[in-house]
Amino acid sequence: MEPFLLTNQSTYFLDKWMKIHPGLTAGFSSRNGGSGSREYGSLNTGFHVGDDPLIVRRNRELIAEEAGFGLEDMVGSEQTHGINIIKADSRHKGKGAAEYSTALKDTDGLYTKEPGLLLTMCFADCVPLYFFHPNSKMAGIAHAGWKGTVHGIGPEMVRLWGEEGIRPEEIFAAIGPSICKKCYIVDDYVIGFVENRLEHVEKKPYNQISPGQYSLDLKEMNRLLLIEAGIPEKNIAETGLCSSCGGENFFSHRRDKGKTGRMLGFIGWKEGL
Repeated sequence: MEPFLLTNQSTYFLDKWMKIHPGLTAGFSSRNGGSGSREYGSLNTGFHVGDDPLIVRRNRELIAEEAGFGLEDMVGSEQTHGINIIKADSRHKGKGAAEYSTALKDTDGLYTKEPGLLLTMCFADCVPLYFFHPNSKMAGIAHAGWKGTVHGIGPEMVRLWGEEGIRPEEIFAAIGPSICKKCYIVDDYVIGFVENRLEHVEKKPYNQISPGQYSLDLKEMNRLLLIEAGIPEKNIAETGLCSSCGGENFFSHRRDKGKTGRMLGFIGWKEGL
């Protein structure tokens, strides 16, 4: 069953998580229902792609409102395809929310226990990873492109939560809308990193389709790494939505040849709930 449900033209929500845990909000924006023009569609949420910053701000305000937060509650970052993860708190509120210059530098993962923060990451093919621990109300999100995936940003989140006293088997994770294996073709260079990371895995998440060309299932690779990190398979939800195939609903860096907008992945716990 698809975990990300489109509740209106602009927002997908992690419906099951939110029904079981009132007060939690987690989801992913589409490319529809906001402001914008040309290659940025109508709901670009990325400041760094060349769109009008005022339009991007309006779009972020729309998504924050859909999530039950204000723009000033958002936390955003300058994503670099690394594995740096920051534990956010009230001091980070508003960082990267209304302008790119205040975004947290060199950060591809965020987590927090504090209510009232909406943690956000931008996407346009890379894999959004969502994390939640019901008892402590710890919540997190990570941006996993192929570099972040092979260097283990998912397992790194699990490790950091372990330092907070949270056991991997208590964590719930979700893999959000991103490019599918049919659309994601990579070369020998990338597969070399994948093979090194999954040396011990018998069934690899890729297939050779021609000399030096491979179809890579980045969602499945992240799922395998989360299981290896100790999250039970039954605790991991995975979307069937593809950012590249779903052209009417999503931006895609690869499909749109680099000139496109960004969707916003988000998670947070509302205050007073």
